[in-house]
Amino acid sequence: VGGICTVIQTKAKITVDEWGENYVMIGPYFEHNVKTQVEMFTPQNPAIKKAMDILILNGCQVYFGRWLIEGNPYVLLFDIHSAAWKLDKWKGEFWNACGVGLPSGDRETNDALIFGSLTAWFIEQLTDELQGKKNIIVNFHEWLAGTGLILSRFKKLPIATIFTTHATLLGRYLCAANIDFYNNLDKFNVDKEAGERQIYHRYCIERASVHCAHVFTTVSQITAIEAEHMLKRKADVVTPNGLNVKKFSAMHEFQNLHSMYKARIQEFVRGHFYGHLDFNLEKTLFFFIAGRYEFSNKGVDIFLEALSRLNFLLQVHKNDVTVIVFFIMPAKTNNFNVETLKGQAVRKQLWDTAHTVKEKFGKKLYEALLKGEIPDMSKILDRDDLTIMKRAIYATQRQTLPPVTTHNMSDDSTDPILSNIRRIGLFNNRTDRIKVVLHPEFLSSTSPLLPLDYEEFIRGCHLGVFPSYYEPWGYTPAECTVMGIPSVTTNLSGFGCFMQDHVADPDAYGIYIVDRRFRSLDESCNQLTQFMYRFCQQTRRQRIIQRNRTERLSELLDWRYLGRYYMHARHLGLSRAFPNKFKMEPIAPPRTEGFRYPRPPSVPPSPSVSLHSSPHHSEGEDEDDDDERYDEDEEAEKDRKNIKSPFAPELVLEGERKQHGEYKN
Repeated sequence: VGGICTVIQTKAKITVDEWGENYVMIGPYFEHNVKTQVEMFTPQNPAIKKAMDILILNGCQVYFGRWLIEGNPYVLLFDIHSAAWKLDKWKGEFWNACGVGLPSGDRETNDALIFGSLTAWFIEQLTDELQGKKNIIVNFHEWLAGTGLILSRFKKLPIATIFTTHATLLGRYLCAANIDFYNNLDKFNVDKEAGERQIYHRYCIERASVHCAHVFTTVSQITAIEAEHMLKRKADVVTPNGLNVKKFSAMHEFQNLHSMYKARIQEFVRGHFYGHLDFNLEKTLFFFIAGRYEFSNKGVDIFLEALSRLNFLLQVHKNDVTVIVFFIMPAKTNNFNVETLKGQAVRKQLWDTAHTVKEKFGKKLYEALLKGEIPDMSKILDRDDLTIMKRAIYATQRQTLPPVTTHNMSDDSTDPILSNIRRIGLFNNRTDRIKVVLHPEFLSSTSPLLPLDYEEFIRGCHLGVFPSYYEPWGYTPAECTVMGIPSVTTNLSGFGCFMQDHVADPDAYGIYIVDRRFRSLDESCNQLTQFMYRFCQQTRRQRIIQRNRTERLSELLDWRYLGRYYMHARHLGLSRAFPNKFKMEPIAPPRTEGFRYPRPPSVPPSPSVSLHSSPHHSEGEDEDDDDERYDEDEEAEKDRKNIKSPFAPELVLEGERKQHGEYKN
């Protein structure tokens, strides 16, 4: 699970397209996952089979097959537990290789060492079998795979190595401790900080992996800066994270999905806020934040403060827009909140009552019309019908406020989100224009409360808000963009920096970038508040225009474009590991500034506060002069012309002029 898994899974297809049968993923064997995700068989490649057999003969369980994901890549899986008996021997070898000792109590690091030792052992047998007939490139992801890289280099195996870090260990720990990280990057005593947090051995593995690799890559410019100070090596290539983008044949299709799933969320809202539905659901916006429960790293602290300020702004300007904010962040719970379940039951009961009365009403109306009469409305509903409706209305009365959480939290009194909701006083009062719903579980289509998958939920919302302080990439805003949903990100996230490089006016395309690097916390909070307030002022038509623009940016995040950076890293690795055999063409390496979307021809859909005397436009104002100039097809065509074809670096075998595709190493 998580971002790294998403990278490796989604990148598989374009890598298989490039390398075909010569691409193999290496990972740990977990039986419960393998049974449902892997088709097992004997490898056709004799060198791989021979290398596997040697490990199996030495008492290690090794499996081979195809991972049943898009691209169907080969996978080689090591059963870590089957080789645990060699742990002490391998700890000694690792100490001899790099002088890093591993404590016995750290199971995760011990497992990483077993996995790395098996990887290095397998690659050693494979290179012995190939005898230099084919060259091998190995891309190690994260410090957990790093032991294999260190041991491979110690054994002087003839392979090209790449190490990709998706975040630094120390960076994540320091940011979680509420330290002013980015302003003090050059001042940290990294050994001391790692030691105080009892992760010194892990930090040493990570740093050794970075320095042992032929090519070091990170997922974003911001992580490259961090790695240079934390791990003391400058990244050779920045390899941004992509997604497999599936474009709809017609633009309106994803807009239809938004309407459909928005209606499903509205049904939940009707139940959750029963008895307090004094706001117009047609003028209600759905904002959300999702991800790991890291209160400061994910920017939940600044988000809650900005919501408090937004609530004040909407009240002062007597705005009729209501914003319902969902927090989708897993935490320890004791099952569903009774009041929340009751709300959904009341909603369903009301629905059933309305249908019963509607059927009786419809039947009497039908019979009257058949007789050629205009029915007497006072007689068409009898006293029983009125009684049923009155009882239904009384059932919707509640003495309490709608709950701010859908579950019973295990540590309600100390939970950071709930504690801050109490501090700012957002309790879903009638006067509040901001309503809060904390859903401390991952979303599922089988949930009795909110029966939607995460992707469906995103499509139904209006704005994703991710004001992260520490976010090496940030898949959550990227997923919003691909689905045509505007989002808020920061210039401390890899995604935010990437969009600043590629889009001349990110706001107009529905990417709001909060400056958390060069502004104070209060200024950043005010900027976030203004972004959300401006979004609340948009008309429905303006939001539709903005969603169309946002969805067009999805081409930027497609692996078909971003895969070029991994291609470049592999070519660079070959030229460094085998300089006599491979030479890089003397051209500049690819940069993330591959192209830039210009400012859209029409006026951006986010209205300035000064443009209108009333903070919210009525639906009747949709046909204003600015929007009349908007031509969807014309804008889309202009944006398409701004995309350059993917950069494909050439790798030249010494003495010959050949394209890289001819070499199946």
